[in-house]
Amino acid sequence: MLDYQLSPDTEAILLLWANLEKDFYNTAKPLNLRDYNALEVCLRENQMRPGDLLTPTGRNKLAEIEGDRFDSARIIALLHRDLMLRKALVKWSDREVWIVGRGDGEYPQSLKENLLHLAPPILYGIGRMELLSRGGLAVVGSRDADEEAIAYTQRVGAACAEEGVQIISGGARGVDINAMLGALEAGGTAVGVLPDSLTKAALSAKYRWGMAEGRLTLVSPWGVDVRFTTNRAMTRNKYIYALGDRALVVSSAVGKGGTWSGAVDALEKITKVPLFVRFGGNVPEGNRELWKKGAIAFPEEPWNKRLWQLLAQEVSIKEEEATFETLPEEIEEIVATLEEEIAEPQQKLAPVEEEIAEEGVLSEVSTSQPAAEHGPKDVYEAVLPFILRNLGEPLEDKVLAERLEVQVGQVRFWLKRAVEEGKVIKNKNPVTYVAIGS
Repeated sequence: MLDYQLSPDTEAILLLWANLEKDFYNTAKPLNLRDYNALEVCLRENQMRPGDLLTPTGRNKLAEIEGDRFDSARIIALLHRDLMLRKALVKWSDREVWIVGRGDGEYPQSLKENLLHLAPPILYGIGRMELLSRGGLAVVGSRDADEEAIAYTQRVGAACAEEGVQIISGGARGVDINAMLGALEAGGTAVGVLPDSLTKAALSAKYRWGMAEGRLTLVSPWGVDVRFTTNRAMTRNKYIYALGDRALVVSSAVGKGGTWSGAVDALEKITKVPLFVRFGGNVPEGNRELWKKGAIAFPEEPWNKRLWQLLAQEVSIKEEEATFETLPEEIEEIVATLEEEIAEPQQKLAPVEEEIAEEGVLSEVSTSQPAAEHGPKDVYEAVLPFILRNLGEPLEDKVLAERLEVQVGQVRFWLKRAVEEGKVIKNKNPVTYVAIGS
């Protein structure tokens, strides 16, 4: 049994947000996220906190600032549900359910930083609360993933456990549950963000032992005994991503389903969490399309207890590549200047050559004139011969970067162009590059 010590803010949010037992005399509908955020903005503008609404003074002030953004009568009615809340707290305490509000210090900062106003006002959980702030690898995927994807997911979970990296997922059949169980069976920790009943899941055989050992935490922003809905299942994906440091999509369809929509949304809005996708081999077409949209290819096996390090390297390479995909105005100006410097000595040389030619004298002047200080205007064309010379044998991009003494991201940019031009072949398993004709 838990002994609740709710902060005034969290108690007020619960009264406004929670789905409590129905009261014949109180039919006010709990606030949704949009309603609550509108109220919170008004409170902040008037130097108030949610906990102030528990006092007569705060409620009187609320009526004065009502405006058109919220209904003060509805707010007051919800705040009068204190008796129902007390009953609910007793029941939740018996089930070892804890509650944390968005204003509490224990609330995971990653949710607030990654989701901002979309972070849920309340989290209900069972298990060690501190696991929510540990981060880790968020893993999502299809409920109907094939055996190859399931086995892969289990290996990812086990590899993370061996490196002390937590798995965060959604508890659904298929990819989600196998990621969590893969980590738990290897001695690691996991967090499950559920769209339905917490207590039912906590008592299930597949989770009971992990929770008993303090290595599994289940959490929901909707309540303790809520029923499954498709909307909740779709929405919880953003919470899974936001709780992680990095994310992996194991299997996804194209253009439909919660995995696809959640991944696309994460690529656009949760940019602080790099999104990886299982790539290569017999992966679904959705995986390839996510890669085209900006997801990073997950490192190929074997990981040899270096998975987290490999992910960090891939993120660094992705960031380096991004710097070469655009040409800022400053660099454009530099390129224009170089072109002028290359053209200037050639323009000065032309009249001399014409004069010598008219006199019928063999010209040695042209070969003795000062050459341009800079190479071709396209740096790629200048380094291509060196690239091809080094690729007489298959090489990894990182090895080639070391030989040329440049960043890996720059080498990948050049290699991509060379492959597109048909001058270099890209091999798979392992990924190497070799010059055509070698």
